[in-house]
Amino acid sequence: MQVTPEMMIGITTGLLSSVIYAISVVVYRSQSDSIRPLAISSIKMWVALAFMSALVILPIHSEPFYIPQEALAYLVVSVILGAVLGDFFYLTAQERIGVSYAFPIAMSYPIFTYLLAIAVGLEEPLLSRSAGILLAVIGVILISKEQGHDEEHTVKRRLDTVGIGLALLVAVLYALGTILLQVGVEDISPIHGNFVRVAFGSVAFIPVFLVAKRHGMPTPPQRAVKIIAVAGLFGMGLGSLLYVSTVKFVGAAVTSVIGSLAPLFALPISIIFLKERITRVAVIGVAVTIAGVILVILGV
Repeated sequence: MQVTPEMMIGITTGLLSSVIYAISVVVYRSQSDSIRPLAISSIKMWVALAFMSALVILPIHSEPFYIPQEALAYLVVSVILGAVLGDFFYLTAQERIGVSYAFPIAMSYPIFTYLLAIAVGLEEPLLSRSAGILLAVIGVILISKEQGHDEEHTVKRRLDTVGIGLALLVAVLYALGTILLQVGVEDISPIHGNFVRVAFGSVAFIPVFLVAKRHGMPTPPQRAVKIIAVAGLFGMGLGSLLYVSTVKFVGAAVTSVIGSLAPLFALPISIIFLKERITRVAVIGVAVTIAGVILVILGV
């Protein structure tokens, strides 16, 4: 595949998105003892809405705000499937089977994204790209398993088919959301497209948050809320805009692989700030992931 300027821009924005998301994830993890995952998801979405609203209102770009009805439908469904239902089912799966099982399964979504992209005609079946996606997913799974290793020793969890099924459903929902995003953002500005996604995602989280509160979710402390809000401003606000831009430039399949690299970038950050240990398996995972990404980008 010829590496065009658009592809280079897309790869750059995708890598930046993954790095920002990785940093924010480490911050979220540092506050996990005092704030529930659902509260984190809600807060970061609402902060992202404020960020995207400012970008749309301020005169920093020349394009007038315009979203065709068909694109609007694709964008709304993409965020509902991925950011709302996907995150909700992921949290449920994580509660049942633990993060070191749920997260790697969910991060297999680049495989489903590529298969769906081929099925709807957005991608051509390429052997090297298929191999690259498989390698990248295997590498991310190895890294994720090692990062969740200590947790699974402290909390004994029972594997169950419902939890595994939910984690697989999350992978499919993430894939569907990314494919729909590619179609929806094709002819519009990434800023406008992401504003629509974040706006509808923010509204969708309101009843979910209220139901969780009614069922006993504790009110998070103000300090944790402030820390999550700052991390969400960059991780969900800027990070999601870069992600949408990446989808527009390089398509859903390549974006899904780059987007799944967050655990790779989170690994050194976790080692430095959270004092997590690095293992031989994690190092192998890093090498395999990098090899896979190279194959995906240069796939012929």
